[in-house]
Amino acid sequence: MKLTIGIIGAGRIGKIHAGNLRKIPQVRVKSISDVVIDHLDEWAQETEIEVVTADYQDILNDPEIHAVFICTPTTTHANLIIEAAAAGKHIFCEKPVSFSVKETKSALEAVQKAGVKLQVGFNRRFDFNFRKIQEVVQSGEIGTPHILRITSRDPQPPSIDYIKTSGGIFMDMTIHDFDMARYIMNSEVVEVYVNGAVLVNPAIGEAGDIDTAVISLKFANGALGVIDNSRSAVYGYDQRLEIFGNKGAAQADNNRANTVEISNAQHVTKEKPLHFFLERYAQAYFDEAMEFINAILENKEVSCSGIDGLQAELIAQAARTSLETGAPIQVQLVGQSAATV
Repeated sequence: MKLTIGIIGAGRIGKIHAGNLRKIPQVRVKSISDVVIDHLDEWAQETEIEVVTADYQDILNDPEIHAVFICTPTTTHANLIIEAAAAGKHIFCEKPVSFSVKETKSALEAVQKAGVKLQVGFNRRFDFNFRKIQEVVQSGEIGTPHILRITSRDPQPPSIDYIKTSGGIFMDMTIHDFDMARYIMNSEVVEVYVNGAVLVNPAIGEAGDIDTAVISLKFANGALGVIDNSRSAVYGYDQRLEIFGNKGAAQADNNRANTVEISNAQHVTKEKPLHFFLERYAQAYFDEAMEFINAILENKEVSCSGIDGLQAELIAQAARTSLETGAPIQVQLVGQSAATV
């Protein structure tokens, strides 16, 4: 069987998914939609996409299309999921599902009612280094996990216009780390405590956000976690992780262009980390798409579900509340109080 795919949203991430899906023999990318399509004709021809449309309904109403990739701004995700589910399409949606717990739950209910699959785009789960760490933890090789440390720092901050619509650092950036924490630990985060600051650009603070954070986590299994974030690491995209247990530890270092280290009388040098997420996670983007396609073809569960998306959002909401109140926040209580938000 060959799956026919439609892509809703033709920005940077939509084009990445289109390019990766082309490499999968079992897939035909038939259509792509975007609110602005004037610039897409030449690219679509090169990518062998048959239909370019300004109306995403053309994709949802196409009986040939089995599944859709939602690559639009976050504020549109929940409604698109609900509509796609009603149309009987399997769904891959970029993170987060929404900025609202109520909207996310409504989307997940629509998916369940329709009996279609929903995978959320937490691509870091598919990074081969982090997957290896998760396998090591689950095998018991390092014993009972005690401490998880995640470092996640971008090479430069996004534009202020983006900051204003991003949902804030916890929903936009750290949400990947919240998902990674659950994935590696195989345990829910029950408490969040945040220290945050504006140290990179005062304009980020004026836009109502922070650019630097240290986040403490408590897990249901008793383990502890620490995440540190910065919007600006001058040396590149800094993505590291360490898990420490009673029988040992495991670390995942940054990816680099090569592993050569040069030593002489003046200095010891090696390559900087890869510059940004498009380089670091190029293979992960392909692998997550491949797993989604296989989940449909083999009728099995997706490896990053809507519930995973919801849980990461709840942690992000708790983090924001902790920043605002200066107190540790129970994630469960945030979920209850945010049910109508």
